[in-house]
Amino acid sequence: MGATTDKIKGTTNETIGKAKQGIGEAAGSDRLQGEGVIQEVKGKGQKAVGDAKEATKDAVNKAADSANKNL
Repeated sequence: MGATTDKIKGTTNETIGKAKQGIGEAAGSDRLQGEGVIQEVKGKGQKAVGDAKEATKDAVNKAADSANKNL
């Protein structure tokens, strides 16, 4: 998966997780709240992976550009 895909999936999971937490709290469901917390954390992890991929790609591109200028 690409960086953008990871970021989109991460944002989606964070949003759904937060919604589950709110619904679980309103309904008095500890199980649903717990699922929401897990899904939100999963989303944050996915976004972090996307950010890392993007940073790596940017660093590689910058190094390649520098190398080409030196030739």
